[in-house]
Amino acid sequence: MNRLAVALLVIAGPVVAAFLFAGDKAAGNATTDTRSPVLVELFTSEGCSSCPPADALLQKFDGQPFPGAELIVLSEHVDYWNHIGWTDPFSAAAYSERQSAYGNRLRLDSVYTPQMIVDGVQELVGNSSKDAEKAIARAAGAYKVPIRISGVTLDNNKLRVHLETDELPSETGRADVVLAIALRHAESQVRAGENSGRRLTHVSVVRSLTKVGSIAAGQKFSSDVSAKLAEGMDGSGLRVIAFIQKPGPGKVLGSASQDFTK
Repeated sequence: MNRLAVALLVIAGPVVAAFLFAGDKAAGNATTDTRSPVLVELFTSEGCSSCPPADALLQKFDGQPFPGAELIVLSEHVDYWNHIGWTDPFSAAAYSERQSAYGNRLRLDSVYTPQMIVDGVQELVGNSSKDAEKAIARAAGAYKVPIRISGVTLDNNKLRVHLETDELPSETGRADVVLAIALRHAESQVRAGENSGRRLTHVSVVRSLTKVGSIAAGQKFSSDVSAKLAEGMDGSGLRVIAFIQKPGPGKVLGSASQDFTK
């Protein structure tokens, strides 16, 4: 570590230190400026008055403010707020179910919005910048299995992608390979509910989340996979996200993202 990095450690404290060390600890890195991918999932709803600040925080994270981490963000809109007067156009039961599965595995009394999950293992209130930064710093220090996304094409409303990964470490057991398709940017004029009259903006709004394969310890994954676009999507302004996750859903072992426009 150079003198500038040491000086930053003294001035900025442990959170920045974690990000700086993340670059040093990533396996096989020849330089210290390599960023470690960290998957940040936000469970949110346009019907929740506490959610817009969390949506804004996720947009901030999408701007990559941390030198040691590549933040791969997912905005997953739950549907259990829809009954109070506003049906979130980006909501789906599948995201509510995924959040409930996290709640069960993490032994939470209940799930809530806005809720953030970092790399599948750390949960926090989604509008807490301080807690999120600490969780991201911890996640950035862990080894991540590299994932490569290539050959993205759109054909008959199906997005086709080639995914490759490095070998899964022997101690991790079996894991799922998941493909998400998201809108890079979305806006909505809310006309009812707790956010009535507000124009809300979102980033990386998940519209499809599909398990496309599995991988065993000591093996690599290489396959052409596909996912159908959600109704109303035309292929413009999309983001393709792939990640490896222990069943449960559990710990995220690696993630990658690539923007796509037809």
